[in-house]
Amino acid sequence: MEQQSAQDRWERRTQRPLLALAVVFAVAYAVPIVHTSARPSLKSACAWVEWGVWAAFAVDYAVRLVLAERRRAFVRAQWLDLCAVLLPLIQPLRLLRLVSTLLLVGQRARMASQVRLTTYVAGSVLGLLIFGSLAVLSVERESPQGNIRSLDDALWWSFTTMTTVGYGDHAPTTGLGRLIAVGLMLAGIALLGVVTANIAAWFIERFEKDDVGERERTEAIRILTAEVRALRAEVAALRAPAPNGGAAPRPAAFAQPPSDPVG
Repeated sequence: MEQQSAQDRWERRTQRPLLALAVVFAVAYAVPIVHTSARPSLKSACAWVEWGVWAAFAVDYAVRLVLAERRRAFVRAQWLDLCAVLLPLIQPLRLLRLVSTLLLVGQRARMASQVRLTTYVAGSVLGLLIFGSLAVLSVERESPQGNIRSLDDALWWSFTTMTTVGYGDHAPTTGLGRLIAVGLMLAGIALLGVVTANIAAWFIERFEKDDVGERERTEAIRILTAEVRALRAEVAALRAPAPNGGAAPRPAAFAQPPSDPVG
């Protein structure tokens, strides 16, 4: 059995705790947006939780970098993780913490071999739908020209945007809201492409299995037909008269045993 490196052991042990922290981050991010009448102390606590979760992912990246055998290769391979860690430091916006945390969670989820693609896609769709709704609601609720005022409006807008339907009854009016819309549209198209490709791959695999089975059945029928023809030829040879007018010699299997001499 191949021995795992220290980095692999760290990633395996910390994956579930980090995913649990991501759920905590989701709750902390949603509470101030949904519960608009929350006390300032609660909003401050949620902000500290958000920063704490981001810090945990930053520490995780630092530890993985230290444990990596080739650090330069690790940085080149995990450049998206590095960008997600540095992103919230550029400007203290909650939306940047949201984007960076989603990126880090997605990267760690991909590393898990037990996470199936269907589960990953379903989780991505649900996460983008919820967080996209919360993000656009947080920036559009106070806009004078905005028409996304409630969580219901935001969820409906996110769903129509991700599916590229775009009814137009709700639309962002701020620059940041339109930036969120662009992100949702691109993510929706990408996820739709993944789902379509996997459905096509499933059908192709089924057709290939059917073709293999059909070829095997055809080969078996060909072999049986050849055997039947050989048996017919043997039977015809047994029935054919001998050249001297006598009966054709019988094969050894049908020959009569010699009689014992009398006396």
